[in-house]
Amino acid sequence: MQEHSPSVATALPKLPKSPTGIEGLDEITEGGLPQGRPTLICGSAGCGKTLMGIEFLVRGIQNYNEPGVLMAFEETASELAANVASLGFDLPDLQAQKMLRVDHVHVDRSEIEETGEYDLEGLFIRLGHAIDSIGAKRVVLDTIEALFSGFPNQGVLRSEIRRLFRWLKDKGVTTIITAERGDGTLTRQGLEEYVSDCVILLDNRVIDQITTRRLRIVKYRGSTHGTNEYPYLITEDGISVLPVTSLQLDHPVSDNIMSSGVPALDEMFGRRGFYQGSSVLITGTAGTAKTTLAASFAEKVCQQGQRCLLFAFEEAPQQLLRNMKSVNIDLASHVASGLLRIEASRPTINGLEQHLVTLHRLVKEFRPDAIVIDPITNLVSVGNTAEVRSMLTRLIDFLKVSGITALFTALVSGRGQHEMTDEGVSSLVDTWVSVRDLEGIGERNRGLSILKSRGMAHSNQVREFVVTEHGIKLLDVVVGPIGIVTGASRLTQQLQEQAQTLAAQQETDRRDRELERRRRVLEANIANLRTEFESVEEELRQINTEAQNRQETLTSGNLRIGAANPPRRDTPAPDEKV
Repeated sequence: MQEHSPSVATALPKLPKSPTGIEGLDEITEGGLPQGRPTLICGSAGCGKTLMGIEFLVRGIQNYNEPGVLMAFEETASELAANVASLGFDLPDLQAQKMLRVDHVHVDRSEIEETGEYDLEGLFIRLGHAIDSIGAKRVVLDTIEALFSGFPNQGVLRSEIRRLFRWLKDKGVTTIITAERGDGTLTRQGLEEYVSDCVILLDNRVIDQITTRRLRIVKYRGSTHGTNEYPYLITEDGISVLPVTSLQLDHPVSDNIMSSGVPALDEMFGRRGFYQGSSVLITGTAGTAKTTLAASFAEKVCQQGQRCLLFAFEEAPQQLLRNMKSVNIDLASHVASGLLRIEASRPTINGLEQHLVTLHRLVKEFRPDAIVIDPITNLVSVGNTAEVRSMLTRLIDFLKVSGITALFTALVSGRGQHEMTDEGVSSLVDTWVSVRDLEGIGERNRGLSILKSRGMAHSNQVREFVVTEHGIKLLDVVVGPIGIVTGASRLTQQLQEQAQTLAAQQETDRRDRELERRRRVLEANIANLRTEFESVEEELRQINTEAQNRQETLTSGNLRIGAANPPRRDTPAPDEKV
């Protein structure tokens, strides 16, 4: 039996697309708008249809060198140029470079006399000339309702709409056609959405007095696309679409460590700090020094010559600088040096998406190494829990991809829910530090513990800490008969331990003195015995000396006696006469 090798899968052809250059839109459309085909952008007044069309043309010229034509039926060229000048779009300059043609077509029902069958042949000629004159690749028609307003023959209008869309396809230009939203339909005519290859719906809604613009791709022929509603903003830089699940879990990581700013807290981590590019959450009830811990981290970042961006939602910058100076955290000098930037505002001044876009913009401008947001809890006032979680998810993903270390503080309720956050982001962060009140007998103290720290070992102790004029100080763990003691109990325990230590030291000193006394007595006895021995020794030596002297004297006397009395001779000599 002959074996067949598995066939190699061939890559499927993809629909050609024209990138819009609009932040976030290319991401959810998976590359841009269908190239050479018409795209319908519909929505109510004030949702940014015209601006999106103009930005599509301007970004195409600036980023992709594709000339464009803007045919407007409501506003003149000068009015359009003035409207978008504040966004940095210089339409007259682009026209002078022969990269953009702006044509205003005035259609007034009172000036039109319907004498025959109505068609768009004149428009085709005019638009075709504008396209050919600069070799345009992109076209925007704004808005299509003005073109058909006042004509009662709906059959002719629908026929001409189809012909317009077909003509644009035949020209091979990527086109955006804006349309006003109808009653119960996407557009006034109710046909454009069916003949368009891509339909984008813009919506401007107000919920709880908070305005939010949202974008949805209704259809996209020949391509997959994001199907959710995506918030978008109109800022001084143009339109920014913020997809909720835009970023995949694929970003570089670092083994470098950043200090928390509190040396004793660093010692509680296996690597002596946080991973660079990670996200850190500090939760606790009111008054547990969350802001002080965050400020300590910001100060340490700046002391290492790195940049830090601090968002304060509760305190003015001057108040924050003053308060932190009282605990020996000097943020003012770092603000003056340019390493620290403080952005303070009430969360309710903008919606969630505006806060996110503001952060994106500041990150691009300031390029920080670390970001502090104090606290994220206040964002709940401008959105529900799901919206805040969505916003923070995108924020954390954005900061991770950018390699920026993020530290958030969050207020938790004091009803025993110290291991939960209202925003539900505790599972998203890499490191979670909990600070809370440790209530004792008639007093409240502060305690700190590490609930989790991904990628490194960490202490499981609950450490009491105090805020002093020299900053945050973690106290040593004191264990009493019933567990860890804090506050006055800690002091009492320490006094008892000190008393016990003193008593033990005194007992040791007493024993040392007794030993010294006995040593001196023994040494005295030894000295007496040595003296007695020396006396006996001296006496015996004296006796020996005297005995020796007597012996020597006796011997010497005998010798003298012998010398004085020589021996007598009894036999006379030979010549001696008797």
